Amino acid sequence: MTAKLNDRTRQLMIELLFAEQCSCVVRRGDSIELRRGRGVKDLHELLSDGRGMLRGAFVADKVVGKGAAALMIAGGVEELFADVVSADALELLNRYGMRVSYTVAVPHIINRAGTGRCPVELLCEGLHTVEECLPLIDGFVESLNERNTDEK
Repeated sequence: MTAKLNDRTRQLMIELLFAEQCSCVVRRGDSIELRRGRGVKDLHELLSDGRGMLRGAFVADKVVGKGAAALMIAGGVEELFADVVSADALELLNRYGMRVSYTVAVPHIINRAGTGRCPVELLCEGLHTVEECLPLIDGFVESLNERNTDEK
């Protein structure tokens, strides 16, 4: 199953991203998933849940930093549209040969508070492979999950 979509279908997935106010839209074959989570959690879940939804998929995502790029590469995403993509993410995606289109490339992804860089991009800074990035992203998502459990 591959992401080879015609231009109209690709455009519909991108329009869906904005119309449904999703963080990302994943299309694999005839299956479409809309995700509304924050940060890398949705991609991490899709990579980890054993369904293989990312394998050969087309993904339309609002913000792609280096961590999200690493998760998509690890999951086998075939093609990506990013509304905003960081320079480090683009470098990693290009290194692994993923087809990418985007609206705007920025030097870095900014954190939600707007006070500095995205914590996952900082974690992955200076790393050159997906294999180097994944354990750090796993730890980051695990710490978020623990924090959410503690708050309940």
